[in-house]
Amino acid sequence: MAKTMLYQLYFVILPRCKTQYGILNMEEKLVVARNVKRLRDASGFTQDIVANYLGVNRSAYANYEAGAREFPLALMEKLADLYGCELYDLYSEDGDVVDVMLTTAFRVDMLSPEDMEQIAAFKRIVNNSLKMDKLLAR
Repeated sequence: MAKTMLYQLYFVILPRCKTQYGILNMEEKLVVARNVKRLRDASGFTQDIVANYLGVNRSAYANYEAGAREFPLALMEKLADLYGCELYDLYSEDGDVVDVMLTTAFRVDMLSPEDMEQIAAFKRIVNNSLKMDKLLAR
């Protein structure tokens, strides 16, 4: 039952997926891969560092980033937190949206996975605060 609920959430979060069952086609996978790579490069992270943070090996991460494999939802959520953006922004083909995401990127060397967890948690708090401000302004 948990898998069914997770799948339904996946489909609701990504309504722009045109393919059956919420599975991304190759072009959509490449959009995500390109955005994730740009964010990783702008942040100065290596594939090893991000893979360790996500809890996958570097070769699996490299396949995700190359668009050869689709990122699982749980990893996409962690990446959105790490890069301080909304999950759906990672699927955006709009260069302006990606450029806005890049403004929150900062470079830091020698980060442990625990450091990256703290950065992601902080960005999640900031993102949620911004959402609350928007809702309260209505």
